[in-house]
Amino acid sequence: MSIYLGLMSGTSMDAIDAALVDFDVSPFRVIAASATPFEPGLKRRIAAILDHADSVALDELGQIDVELAKSFAQASLALLRDAGLGPGCVSAIGSHGQTLRHRPDLPTPFTWQIGDPNTLTEMTGITVAADFRRRDVAAGGQGAPLLPVFHDYVFRSDSEDRVICNLGGIANITILQRDTTVTGFDTGPGNRLLDAWISLHQSKEYDADGAWARTGQCDDTLLAQLRDEPYLSLAPPKSTGRELFNMPWLNSKLGLFSRRPQDVQATLQQFTAATVAAAVRRHAPGAALYVCGGGAHNLGLLEAIARGVAPNRVASTAALGLDPDFVEAIAFAWFARRTLEGLTSSAGSVTGAAGARILGGVYRYA
Repeated sequence: MSIYLGLMSGTSMDAIDAALVDFDVSPFRVIAASATPFEPGLKRRIAAILDHADSVALDELGQIDVELAKSFAQASLALLRDAGLGPGCVSAIGSHGQTLRHRPDLPTPFTWQIGDPNTLTEMTGITVAADFRRRDVAAGGQGAPLLPVFHDYVFRSDSEDRVICNLGGIANITILQRDTTVTGFDTGPGNRLLDAWISLHQSKEYDADGAWARTGQCDDTLLAQLRDEPYLSLAPPKSTGRELFNMPWLNSKLGLFSRRPQDVQATLQQFTAATVAAAVRRHAPGAALYVCGGGAHNLGLLEAIARGVAPNRVASTAALGLDPDFVEAIAFAWFARRTLEGLTSSAGSVTGAAGARILGGVYRYA
C-alpha cells in the first residue's frame, strides 16, 4: 500500500489539518481527514513569538518546537485510530510545520518552520518528511508558494483555463492556463488581517460568513491606503507573510483617522478580494477561479472576489472533487511521497529558483 499522511498548520493557526491519502488509486484517494484545533495555550505562545520576534527566549522557542511536534503526532495518531489503521500502514508523514519567519527578501534570505520532525517520528513510529521550503530558498527561490506544483498535478484541465486560489492567512494563486507552464504567487493577505481585527474587537477567531463585515461599509479612502503597498505591484515570483501584513502594518495605514470597527472589517474584506481579483485579471484573464482554504467558507469574501473577476466563474475546489479544507494537507502527503521516491516537487517557474528540486529532509523511523 502507498499511504501517506499530510499535516498542515497555516498562518492563521486555526487548526492542525491532517489527511490520510492512498496513492495506489489514481490520482489518489482520501481515506480520512481531520482538523484538530490548536491547544489555546500553545497557540498563544506561538503567536507571542510571531508578534514579538525581537524578544524571543531561546528556551521558549526550543520547547515550543518540540511541543508543537507532539501536537502534530497526537493529531496524526488520532486520525489513524479513526480510520482503523495502524502506523505500520503509513509510508511517511509529510509535515509542513508552523512558519515562524519567512524572509526571502533579506540579503541572506531564509524561511523557517518549526515542529520537530525527530519528535514526530519517535511519537508516531512513522518516517517523516519535513522542512520542505528551505531547499527552494537555497536554490534562489522564494520558498513559497509550494502548492502550485500539486495544483498542477490534480487540477489542470485540457478544456478550461483555471486559477486555484488558496485563501489562508495569506492568499496565493496558481495559474493553470492550457499549454502554459504553471505559475503562481502570493497575492497579499487572505484571512490574516480579517481574523486579527475581529479578534481585537469582538474576541472571535474569525468572521463567520463575513457576517460582521456585512454590518459595515467599505471605506474607499482606507482601501486606497491599504492598496498603496509596494509589495502588491511587484512582479512575480514573489511571496509574503505576516512579517509584512500584520497589525502594526494595518495601524500605520489607519493613522489618526477614527473609523467604526465594522467599517474597517468591511474594508479589509474588500482589500483581500481586490488584491486577489487584480492578480487574476492581470495574469489569467478569463480563467475560472476555484477557491480553497479557510476563506472558502467566507461567503462575503467570495462574493466580493466574484464581483472583482466577473464574468469569470468562481467556485470552491469541491466543484473539482477536492474538499477546500484539506487541499493543503493532501498536498503535503503528496510531497512526502515525492520526497521518498526521489522526485522533484517544486517549480522554478513559480518560485524563481534555479530549477525543480527534491524538497524536504527525511527522518526515518528505525
